[in-house]
Amino acid sequence: MVETQQDFHNRLTALGRKHAAMANGYVTRMQRDGLVVVKPKRRARRGFPLRGLVALVAGFFVFKALMLASLGDITYNERVAKLQQGAQLEQMGAKLMQIDPASSYIAGVLDPLVK
Repeated sequence: MVETQQDFHNRLTALGRKHAAMANGYVTRMQRDGLVVVKPKRRARRGFPLRGLVALVAGFFVFKALMLASLGDITYNERVAKLQQGAQLEQMGAKLMQIDPASSYIAGVLDPLVK
């Protein structure tokens, strides 16, 4: 008897959550068997897009590695040295573009593909 009452309470709680979610809008869809299913609309995500930031950083390292693989170590370092002689913004760019272990490793992997 207690289990039946607990199951009923759980179903009632789930229905309350679904009803609250549908207060923001809902979408009806028909399944292949003809059953019409009503689902709440998805809310827009809030917060910082972490996946986008990770993709941006990874893309930056791949870009540096492609430049390093195509130019070679010596030419790449010469160009970074020229950037260090420039204005303040160019000096910050030079610090970002210095060879690091991650870009060096990726350049080693990409080197046979570039040449």
